[in-house]
Amino acid sequence: MQIDLVALIVDEYDPAIAFFTGVLGFDLVEDSPSLTNDGRPKRWVVVRPPGAQTALLLARADGERQAAVVGDQAAGRVGFFLRVDDFDAAYRRMTEAGVEFVREPRTEPYGRVAVFLDIAGNRWDLLGTA
Repeated sequence: MQIDLVALIVDEYDPAIAFFTGVLGFDLVEDSPSLTNDGRPKRWVVVRPPGAQTALLLARADGERQAAVVGDQAAGRVGFFLRVDDFDAAYRRMTEAGVEFVREPRTEPYGRVAVFLDIAGNRWDLLGTA
């Protein structure tokens, strides 16, 4: 058993794809046309860190309720966790790419960590070994 996908609600597909693939280095696994339950067009967009099993389904906000949670899916706390093999290199690359870090790197019992915001404003932990 495994978690296959986690939905991440975004404003628009293309800027989110560009952020996750271009800035974070995720792979674009799928970008296919699809339809909402009532027949309106949408896309099935899946991105995944290289070598990972669990992926993100980038879901464009549909309606006021979903639009209200873009960037705040975890109610202001860190809701996503990206573990990397080389923390310092990833932090440097992301900083150079313009990723906004809201907490500077620190060492915790579980490893190195820094909090950053994704394109929508959701908080992520960048994690590496100590």
